[in-house]
Amino acid sequence: MSAFSEQTVLSVHHWTDRLFSFTTTRGPSLRFLNGHFTMIGLRVDGKPLLRAYSVVSANYEEHLEFLSIKVQDGPLTSRLQHIQIGDTVIVGNKPTGTLVIDYLLPGKRLYLMSSGTGMAPFMSIIRDPATYEKFAEVVLVHSVRQVAELAYHNYLTQELPRHEILGEMVSEQLRYYPTVTREPYRNSGRITDLIVSGKLFTDLGVPALDPAEDRVMICGSPGLLKDLKVLLEMRKFKEGNTSTPGDFVIERAFVEQ
Repeated sequence: MSAFSEQTVLSVHHWTDRLFSFTTTRGPSLRFLNGHFTMIGLRVDGKPLLRAYSVVSANYEEHLEFLSIKVQDGPLTSRLQHIQIGDTVIVGNKPTGTLVIDYLLPGKRLYLMSSGTGMAPFMSIIRDPATYEKFAEVVLVHSVRQVAELAYHNYLTQELPRHEILGEMVSEQLRYYPTVTREPYRNSGRITDLIVSGKLFTDLGVPALDPAEDRVMICGSPGLLKDLKVLLEMRKFKEGNTSTPGDFVIERAFVEQ
């Protein structure tokens, strides 16, 4: 099997002047676990220009979806942000990554902590029935700078709870906690500050982080990854990986694109 395939853009949605998402066709042989990322990109001067992107869509869906920032001078996103329906993008055929529920030890509560486009892999994880079978409660925390950057907010609060198959599990087990750092909003502040102050747990009505029953996945900015890793290890959480399950896992594949 070739390492890459060419797929057709099916839809494009611009959330803000710095954030967009798009869907593509899916190659019939592509297989991935919810939470995985793959390489995607464009041909520039006849050569593939690729970056790692988490797959937003669940692994049982017939299309692929990706969430991207727009970097005006970014080698890839300065071009990718202008794609239109019918255009072709390159998609890697070997998805991988550490944000897989099987890389976590059994637990009661799963925290999905993200900033910006880091919530992308969690969109597939919260649409996986296995997630709700493995954890009694799933908490999706999404931190952004501005309210308009809360991608998928309406889908998470209005559509997903009414999903024909997942609706009941989502309504009973999923908690969505959006927080904004640079504009007034009902939840405000960085994730680490909300954890340290205890406000996150007070708002959710749950106990503070405990490695005996809580599991954590992290995806977002380098600063968030670094700070949350320190915070969790101070609380005796142990990091897992693809070969040894742990109390938390981090995706480190992403850089400014």
